[in-house]
Amino acid sequence: MSADKKVRMQSAKISEQMKLWSSMLAGELEGWPNISSKRLFGSTAYYRKGIVFAALPKTRGMNSANSFIFKIPDVSPRVMARLEGDEHIHSTVLTKARWFSYEVESDADLRGALEWLGMAYEAAGKKA
Repeated sequence: MSADKKVRMQSAKISEQMKLWSSMLAGELEGWPNISSKRLFGSTAYYRKGIVFAALPKTRGMNSANSFIFKIPDVSPRVMARLEGDEHIHSTVLTKARWFSYEVESDADLRGALEWLGMAYEAAGKKA
């Protein structure tokens, strides 16, 4: 990630629109196999077979009022290039843990959000 795309993890009160988007994304995630969740610092953390792969905001978001985070531990060069090319993605200061932040700006961004969540879900399945 370029230096200008790295952000320090901060807690922000989420927007009303993000509450809706987060609820919609959560509804999708909860239908995936081997998913569990737990409330965590104003967010809901999602696990696949006990491995955390994402956190969607309930009341507090990570980095901004319209973002969520996901984890891809072993990022291949191809996936890193995709991450760097996606204007919605920001890395965090926790780059060794490979957490990334996704900024949702419109309903149209939910498709991309689900793609990244799916990649994080698949990565968690490889770690389980």
